[in-house]
Amino acid sequence: MDIIKQLTSILDKNSLLYKKEEIIPYSRDASFFKGSLPLAVTIPNNVEELSRIMKLCYENEIPVYIRGGGTSLTGASVPFENSIVISMAKFDKILELDTISRYVVAEAGVRLENLNSYLDMFGYFYPPDPASSIASTVGGTISTNAGGLRAAMYGTTKEWVLGMEVVFPNGEITRFGGKVLKRSLGYDLTALMIGSEGTLAVITKAILKIAPKPRKIGRILAYYDEIEKVGEAVAKVKEEGITPMIAEFMDKIALESIKKTKGISYPENSNVMLILDIASEESSLDPLLERAYKIINSLNPIQSKVTTDPIEMERIYLARKGILSSLLVERESMNQYMIIGDIVVPPSKLAITLKEIQECNKNFYFKISLLGHIGDGNIHITIFTDPNDVELMKKTEEFLLETGKIALKHEGSVSAEHGIGLEKKKLLIEEFKAKNSLVNLEIMKQIKKVFDPKNILNRGKLLE
Repeated sequence: MDIIKQLTSILDKNSLLYKKEEIIPYSRDASFFKGSLPLAVTIPNNVEELSRIMKLCYENEIPVYIRGGGTSLTGASVPFENSIVISMAKFDKILELDTISRYVVAEAGVRLENLNSYLDMFGYFYPPDPASSIASTVGGTISTNAGGLRAAMYGTTKEWVLGMEVVFPNGEITRFGGKVLKRSLGYDLTALMIGSEGTLAVITKAILKIAPKPRKIGRILAYYDEIEKVGEAVAKVKEEGITPMIAEFMDKIALESIKKTKGISYPENSNVMLILDIASEESSLDPLLERAYKIINSLNPIQSKVTTDPIEMERIYLARKGILSSLLVERESMNQYMIIGDIVVPPSKLAITLKEIQECNKNFYFKISLLGHIGDGNIHITIFTDPNDVELMKKTEEFLLETGKIALKHEGSVSAEHGIGLEKKKLLIEEFKAKNSLVNLEIMKQIKKVFDPKNILNRGKLLE
């Protein structure tokens, strides 16, 4: 079978890549995993072409890997051998906006930053806000149930998806959900697709809820000597009935990296910074900020301040969103890579979890940086390690396993927003074991068989 020849009957010459130099970039994503070169990369122009590609691959049992922005940190989009990659790059249109019903219809390849730039013109925004929003796409973030900086107030992607169009592995096109907030139609197939990591069907467009932009935002910055105090501070703020829009933290290594790359200084005797955003109406913002600031200061920060200056706030916001690129300067050699853990615990357990992670690392001696979305209990453990060192990678996997177990001990989860991909398949099993729910894994496998009986979609990811 000449798959390239058959694909040329579906796609124009600009939509089919098969030369080695053209397809090499598609063998990797933002993770440390090295994929294989696919047979070809297809870039369909519309859903009909995508459907025909899927039907062709299904009939010939060729594995298919869907490519959005390539920002996965768990290897969710790297292809294996003898496969076809489908890039969603041309599915980049915003199709409809209804500000009365508060939804937008966007194709799967629309980047979140472009979506919000468009919505901003009308005074609205799409709340899910992963740090990679400059590159991450609608389809990719639905597939991993992405969260991000604003999840403390707005939740993750699952809260904002009303419906979608999908293509099944056999090429059939269908739609789940719709444009209304209420519907009772049996099994919620829309929800089933969220977090499925491209293993069930190909998302081609989505109906997304939108929200009015906050009228006024204030920011509190606080620096502490102990990382546990950040967890205590956020817990106290929430206990007082104040829900922050953003609650982020960065440890000393992260602070040092943005000092070197962004020129943003910090008190030298501090070990962690807290960023807390409060959103409200103009008339009520100042009292809320004052209450939150008083709580923050009750834990004796080394330094703290409040600002409502948009320019200063944007500078800090962009520094936090770009922290992974900044942390590259903290590598001890060019061979080092940063592997980012993604655990989550109930916010009330944050302080003890952070302390136990640091204690755990005393047995491993990794250089690590702790940061994350502390408002919803999401901790990112950035590990500096070398993927080419087999023994060191075994040790790295063991450390990730131990930190996952810490999260489970405190009734959390091994994956908050990055998904499972290749990296966390063992951790997924550990979570089901810890919750005495291994039957869930079998249910997921059965669902996979119903949607994809030939196992061609994102083979090897999420589930064995």
